[in-house]
Amino acid sequence: DGRLEGTTFADASMSAYPGTDKGGPYALFNSATVWDHSESQNSQMNLKLHPTAVKGEAGTKRLEDLAVAYMKKGGFHIQFNVVDSNLLKKAQANPENYRDLMVRVAGFTQYWVEIGKPIQDEVVARTEYEGV
Repeated sequence: DGRLEGTTFADASMSAYPGTDKGGPYALFNSATVWDHSESQNSQMNLKLHPTAVKGEAGTKRLEDLAVAYMKKGGFHIQFNVVDSNLLKKAQANPENYRDLMVRVAGFTQYWVEIGKPIQDEVVARTEYEGV
């Protein structure tokens, strides 16, 4: 998964290490689906999308297109965080103002303020797609 030694967790089994997925989500789908996902019980992928990427009806259609494209290529499980990294950084600095903020971590959803800083930093570091 490209994870460096000392990294606290792999960001889902199909996700790229932050910064290594330079070709966009569809290129990532091509890499993640080169093998038959029915051979595994754990083939989830996390994608972090900037809210502007899925804004309005056109954005909803783009989100649907992403999910459908991944499934058609043979992917089984995709999770989306629709959040601005700057918001996550603000929530780190002022957690009392963001008690209701929830994020997908790696197969589970968690309140941001209940996640340890090393894992928060990894969620912030995920590639954030502004255009899909």
